[in-house]
Amino acid sequence: MHATHPNTPSEPRENQFTTADVGAILRERGWLVPNIEKNEALANWLDRAASLLGPNAVDRSELASLLDLIFQYDAAAILRDPANHAVLGRDGARDVIRELALAVLEGPAVDSDRFKVIVDTIKEKVPFSSRELFHPLRLALVGRAGGGEFDRVILLLDSAASTPGLAPVKNNRERVLEFCAALE
Repeated sequence: MHATHPNTPSEPRENQFTTADVGAILRERGWLVPNIEKNEALANWLDRAASLLGPNAVDRSELASLLDLIFQYDAAAILRDPANHAVLGRDGARDVIRELALAVLEGPAVDSDRFKVIVDTIKEKVPFSSRELFHPLRLALVGRAGGGEFDRVILLLDSAASTPGLAPVKNNRERVLEFCAALE
């Protein structure tokens, strides 16, 4: 997987996955409502998931792992991982999470444009960038501190939570609230 900053253009990999691939994985994992009638919102979400996540997955297993991050989130479990303590122990990590929470909670749903605004807002308020900024942000919203592929997951959360036919998804607001509560 390659890491990118959401505002930095990168050379995209060829997407070898289709909407049907995403739908098949969701069906296998029980994340599509059984016998759901096709609807435009669901078709659009599946297509968007394929286009955002597909280029970041080298194989079907990796695509499934990225989709897991959308449908499975447990802040308490995330905080039990020692590697995540290292991220949270870095200078300013909790400041980034506090600013993230304020930005996510005071604004509309997170899409690509909103995510850029959130990142820019946090950058204005904390003296951190790169790993010091993005690792705590990704950890709080996705449960992983890695690269830019996790930013694509963040972009799918709010729309997944409101798409009929998908299993319940914790949106960005719910995740940041759960994460902050678990930090206490």
